[in-house]
Amino acid sequence: MDDLPKSPDDDRRGRRPQPGPRFGGPGYVDLPDDDRTLTEEELAGLRGETTTQPPPSGSGRVLPLQLEPSRLVEDYLFPSEKFRGEWRRHKIYLWKEITYGLLATVIIGLITGYFANPAHQTPGAVTFLVVVWLLIIGWAMWRIVDWHYDRFILTNKRVMLVRGFIKKDVAMMPLLRVTDMKYTQSPLGRMLEYGTFEIESAGQEQALRRVKHLPNPNELYLKIVEEMYEPEAVDRRLGSVVSIQADDDGT
Repeated sequence: MDDLPKSPDDDRRGRRPQPGPRFGGPGYVDLPDDDRTLTEEELAGLRGETTTQPPPSGSGRVLPLQLEPSRLVEDYLFPSEKFRGEWRRHKIYLWKEITYGLLATVIIGLITGYFANPAHQTPGAVTFLVVVWLLIIGWAMWRIVDWHYDRFILTNKRVMLVRGFIKKDVAMMPLLRVTDMKYTQSPLGRMLEYGTFEIESAGQEQALRRVKHLPNPNELYLKIVEEMYEPEAVDRRLGSVVSIQADDDGT
């Protein structure tokens, strides 16, 4: 018991009423000395201020939101449509092109070296082999350019698949018409993080029914499902990210 003089406000047990900031008003609070120090958040709350913490760009199981489409994709979106993300196929999609190109380089190089020997020279053989090599490499390069321009696109209204560089192939499926969706992964797909998506719409065949070699299939699957069943949550998260970026830019 301390030796301070008692006041009329002292209660019967010798305690003075103290403000209780954690309960929003005066009250009797018995706290250890080290618990009486208020944190910055509590002080801000008493002053009527709010602290803004940057929201996560995505939950631990959902891919981060992409705010802006690339120039390739924006041509396929109409003004009222909300862009959610775009993905290029996994690089494993190019395994044939890379393998054939390497094999052609090695094999044709060895054969060309054989015919380049004066003892085995054959008129036109080296030229023919070089033309074959150029055709194979040209085909592989063309496929790589096509892969670069391929996109799987998600908006708040539909999923799209854009393919081709010179000849464009654009397929789309409204989210409201999706009746079933799943993805599968081979053992190699699980190791390298890619999978095959299968999307069905009222049992009808359509161009987006089977899309191979999409990256991060589990996260992509959750993102599509969230857009189908919880679009308001996506809008809130995207709005929070935009507002925080605007504050960071000083706008």
